Amino acid sequence: MAIPATSANGSETPKPKILIPEKVSPDGLALLQVSFEVHEKKGLSPEELLEIIPQYEALIVRSETKVTAALLSAAKKLKVVARAGVGVDNVDVESATKHGIIVVNSPSGNINAAAEHTIALMMAVARNVGDACSSIKAGKWERSRLVGVEAKGKTLAIVGLGKVGLTVARIASGFGMNLIGYDPYANPSLTTAASVSLRSSLAELLKEADFLTLHTPLIASTKGMIAAAELATMKPTARILNVARGGMIDEVALLDALNSGTIAGAGIDVFTSEPPEPDSPASRLIAHPKVVATPHLGASTREAQENVSIDVCEQVISILSGQLPRSAVNAPLILPEEYRTLQPFVTLVEKMGSLYTQHYSPLINNSGSARQSFRTTFDLTYEGALATLHTTKPLFAALVKGLLTPITSSDGLNINIVNAELLAKERGILVNEHRSRENEEDKPYSSFVTLRARTSRSASHAREIARSASPAASRIPAAAAKAQADQDDQVIQGYVSGNKPYISRLDRFKGEFIPSGTLLICRNFDSCGKIGFVGSLLGKAGVNIRFMNVAPLHEDEEHREGGVEGKEALMILGMDRPVGDDVVKGLISAEGVLEASLVTL
Repeated sequence: MAIPATSANGSETPKPKILIPEKVSPDGLALLQVSFEVHEKKGLSPEELLEIIPQYEALIVRSETKVTAALLSAAKKLKVVARAGVGVDNVDVESATKHGIIVVNSPSGNINAAAEHTIALMMAVARNVGDACSSIKAGKWERSRLVGVEAKGKTLAIVGLGKVGLTVARIASGFGMNLIGYDPYANPSLTTAASVSLRSSLAELLKEADFLTLHTPLIASTKGMIAAAELATMKPTARILNVARGGMIDEVALLDALNSGTIAGAGIDVFTSEPPEPDSPASRLIAHPKVVATPHLGASTREAQENVSIDVCEQVISILSGQLPRSAVNAPLILPEEYRTLQPFVTLVEKMGSLYTQHYSPLINNSGSARQSFRTTFDLTYEGALATLHTTKPLFAALVKGLLTPITSSDGLNINIVNAELLAKERGILVNEHRSRENEEDKPYSSFVTLRARTSRSASHAREIARSASPAASRIPAAAAKAQADQDDQVIQGYVSGNKPYISRLDRFKGEFIPSGTLLICRNFDSCGKIGFVGSLLGKAGVNIRFMNVAPLHEDEEHREGGVEGKEALMILGMDRPVGDDVVKGLISAEGVLEASLVTL
């Protein structure tokens, strides 16, 4: 999606800036350059990067650039960090989350490259290719010393049966190998389809392995998972492969096992520190004659480099265009078809949250003062088709963004699906999400959302508040206390029609309007002359009224008030510009309105 080059009034707006301090494929760059200002700045020092990062909305890196907490704190405009590769070891994801910065990677772009490199190392170790190459280049001819083994009929043990592990299995199956695997989270139907027989434990797997290959992420539970105790249980003819992450194999233990003949060889592409320090265990492994080593080449094919570059560039475009990424590390996965359904409701719920904050805090009333009535406990109820969706995380985030943006915009907070829950907790906001499919046939639209702000977090809490105000209240049953609290709830309800958001209920009043632009919302008695009074005062202030909607009491409220005389109504006016507090206060009078609030959406 292209970013418009002009603003609403026709003036030019600067294109968002993207910083790329490492190599990205030309095709990926071409995608970005259509709509963004792209700066390739290779070889930046950490200090230089820290100095210029405040200018940029997106940062695309590979493995060399360290995206630290200090860098992210300085990146005031940054919306996304994209890692052109599988892992995000060089990105401080926790700090990015706190700052509302989406972190994306490309977990599928180099699957085939990593799998093929695993097979290449397996065959090189099996046939002593590394040692043989060095020997013949040194002028030797050592055929008898370099006898290898065949892959056919051998058992390949795979730890981690994700996409790479299963691809390795499918290739190895063509060699006639026996395939076994261990993965607590494996999909049984996929492993069966790949001819992999699952084992119940790592210990059981290791005893059977002729070749062992690792394909798991580096996390607390996998760090050092292959150490001296595990190596001691393997066959002395077994060979180990690692094209995943350094640190999963204890390098000192592996060296000892190779030297003692506990295992026969290893093919290693990744190391605990890269590049390895001189005379470190990793360096000694590389130099070992029983090891075939490569400098982290698992993803280093032209095709893989192209795939991951295009993948992350497409995701950066999506995020900067207001869409969701495919592979966010710190955001929930949203299926494209669900997001298409959610998107217009994301807009609606954000508008509802902003409307709530602006309408209720502050609210100018007939005493001439500003009444603070903002609450922090909310029920968000989805009805109709929305109630059947797999996730509503974008709606939760939209509400928090709507509630907080009017009061935090000067803080420069980037509130989104990444950090919404964290920010809500920090500010004491509790949002309870509910799904309901009741009375669907009574509604003229397929889905609608209700936001209900409560005075307390529970019926018992409501009773405690009431008790503190009156000793007699201690005898109020919980249900009655809840009913009394419900009567005081602040309610906003909305729906989407033709991809446009509509508000259908505001507090005690029903009425349909589009939450957009500058709105003046007035509560008044539904009697003659009120509209004329408000219109006349706004006209004197030079305000042009774009639309007006009169919202009568909701059916439940009509029932509660009874009678016709003295009924209240809500007047919603769309204006071409905001007005000052003096104009709003001037509307409050016996012949005017009871309360008024100015809202900009």
